[in-house]
Amino acid sequence: MKARHKRLGLVLVGLAGLGIGVWLVLSAFQKNLVFFFTPSQIAAGEAPQARRFRIGGMVENGSLRRDADGLTVSFVVTDTARAVPVRYRGALPDLFKEGKGVVAQGKLGADGAFVADEVLAKHDENYMPPEAAHALKQAQAAATPEPQR
Repeated sequence: MKARHKRLGLVLVGLAGLGIGVWLVLSAFQKNLVFFFTPSQIAAGEAPQARRFRIGGMVENGSLRRDADGLTVSFVVTDTARAVPVRYRGALPDLFKEGKGVVAQGKLGADGAFVADEVLAKHDENYMPPEAAHALKQAQAAATPEPQR
């Protein structure tokens, strides 16, 4: 075998290894990619049915219910235009309150309720995830009728 053929073989093996490495990285990235949806987008059917995603908005006042086991809670997340019921089993963050911003991660159940496996509360009065703030502004703008002339 000539040196030229050996170099070509090494280059091809290197390219194949690089291709496999890129494929593994992109595959892992795709599996861990979590999208953010608002209650209005979920109601419109834009959210995936079988994949994990995040829902964000405000916890509706008067919607927090605790089961007898003390760990299972249900509440409603709203963007002022639409609302989605959420079920969660676990300890809620200390800053979690009705009327405050929340982001929950999980899957949409068959009954239309969001089954969360993680709940995040904002850390102070001025912070809200940019996606949630933008979504709330859009929902409020869509819900507010234009003045008639």
